[in-house]
Amino acid sequence: MTNPPDPTPVLDLLTAFRTSAVTFASCSLGVFDQLSAAPASLTALAGRLGADSDALRRLLDACVGLGLLTRDGDVYANTPTAQAYLSRTSPRRLTGYLTYSDRVLWPMWAHLDDAVREGGHRWKQTFDLDGPLFANVFRTEDDKREFLQGMHGFGLLSSPHVVAAFDLSAYRHLVDLGGATGHLAVAACRRYTQLRATVFDLPGVMPQARESIAAEADVAGRVEVKAGDFFIDALPPADLYAVGRIIHDWAEEKIDRLLSAIHAALPAGGALLIAEKLIAPGRDGPRWAQLQSLNMLVCAEGKERTLDEYEGLLKRAGFARVEGRVTASPLDAILAHKGP
Repeated sequence: MTNPPDPTPVLDLLTAFRTSAVTFASCSLGVFDQLSAAPASLTALAGRLGADSDALRRLLDACVGLGLLTRDGDVYANTPTAQAYLSRTSPRRLTGYLTYSDRVLWPMWAHLDDAVREGGHRWKQTFDLDGPLFANVFRTEDDKREFLQGMHGFGLLSSPHVVAAFDLSAYRHLVDLGGATGHLAVAACRRYTQLRATVFDLPGVMPQARESIAAEADVAGRVEVKAGDFFIDALPPADLYAVGRIIHDWAEEKIDRLLSAIHAALPAGGALLIAEKLIAPGRDGPRWAQLQSLNMLVCAEGKERTLDEYEGLLKRAGFARVEGRVTASPLDAILAHKGP
């Protein structure tokens, strides 16, 4: 009798959602925030969090098993990873994105099968909204601020890799369209001393963008912010534009309009830098990009693409040459050149 195949991959998938739930619940309860200043005992944490002691112990021990906490007897402490990314005291925190994933993406992913059947996002089915109307999802200004800060933390992981993927020393002015808190503009100016940059985003983002950029004293003088909508307003002049986690959001009609507008605004010899995760040519990975493409199906209009697919979009908009680089970060880099 032939031995059956190893069931471990299926068993791991069977329980994968539980690890997300542990992380979401720990963030929601404030576990990592309570431990950000100093370790604490189970009794002290239960009192501070208003939690059942036995139930909390199970949650904390699960966090130990996931490498998020350490335990010495009944005293728990954040690991460096949790301290950096899961505590609201950290400038690198991803907590806003985790909260968004918990409150918004998790319920919509419950309808993934319907999204696959119908080929569209789940906002109406889940929240009775026609699309990602963030004003309705982010119930307070603090919700919006924490989401932007979570995306900022994500950008700190990826932007230094994206701006290092190509030699950008020939360019003088970068405009980051939808640049949010300015992490890519800051990383670019830090790497290329000849560069100045403009962060171009919606008016509601401007206060947090100014605050984040002002904290980067070594390059703040070379990064400005300008309010606008890149689908409606004239683009600020630049010889290098950037779009990070933008193209994957939209249907092709909107992408074509945006890319054509960027191409028209660029001078001869200018370029567009795109930060997205590339699907491998054989569409067999990487897993992050495959899952993110399904996330776009569930919550947006777009998808992740191969380099060849990006090249098709970009050449259709008039770009002459397209290069791609896979990085060691959550985002890869694409550079599209306007001809002479």
